[in-house]
Amino acid sequence: MKLFPSLPLAEWVEALVDWLTNADLLFEAIEMLISFILTALQTVMEVVPIPVFIIGIPLLTFFFAGRKIGLTIFVFLGLFLIDNLGFWEDMLIMLSLVLAATIISVVVGIPLGIWMSKSNTVEMIMKPILDFMQTLPQFVYLIPAVAFFGIGMEPGVIASVIFGMPPTIRLTNLGIREVSTEVIEAADAFGSTPSQKLYKVQLPMARTTIMAGVNQTIMLSLSMVVIASMIGADGLGDIVYAAVGRNDVGSGFEAGIAIVIVAIILDRLTSGFQLKQKKK
Repeated sequence: MKLFPSLPLAEWVEALVDWLTNADLLFEAIEMLISFILTALQTVMEVVPIPVFIIGIPLLTFFFAGRKIGLTIFVFLGLFLIDNLGFWEDMLIMLSLVLAATIISVVVGIPLGIWMSKSNTVEMIMKPILDFMQTLPQFVYLIPAVAFFGIGMEPGVIASVIFGMPPTIRLTNLGIREVSTEVIEAADAFGSTPSQKLYKVQLPMARTTIMAGVNQTIMLSLSMVVIASMIGADGLGDIVYAAVGRNDVGSGFEAGIAIVIVAIILDRLTSGFQLKQKKK
């Protein structure tokens, strides 16, 4: 027996969604922008010949990830395996989804992180919102994406941005706040303007922490892109989803291995760049 009448929460949410769908022009503009980014990324990656890709990425890993021969060989063999299994085009599609989500997350997240670092009030408001964004189950993000953008690649990117952006915001805020007060006082003593202090002192000194946030965003976006196959996002995640539906263990395992290889490559590249920034 209920002590109080049930709150019509579902009806409230549906009413809010119905009201927001009146902004069709805004959602269409966002969808067109995401579609343009995805098309541009896919076009650029498809122009590069596969052998150049398979040789070039290991070389980038070698120079940016600490000159580790073992890792370089692993990346080379991993990319060769993905091509050998016939997943190259699917890998490029998934990679374009991850990169699009990461680009949007960084472009939106870093300014929000800077804003948080400059205002304790903004930080107090943003923290519970970010907590809420990070604690929701991943499947829940698919609901608003489908409600506002339908099914396909674009809502997959939107869901990945919502899920993956909080680390970039948090660590940008943290990195700027961790800049020592002595350095800030020295910049003030030399007559630096707020913008000069931000771009020439705080952001360069917070670069390592910000890159850690970008690394986490990439990994979270990758995991979300796989789940977004449920709403029509193509790529390796779609192969895994189809394999689960058909109980095809072999095909699902092959696609899963390809996803793991891509995840390791992206993680090592961004982590290596982060270490390089720390040494400077």
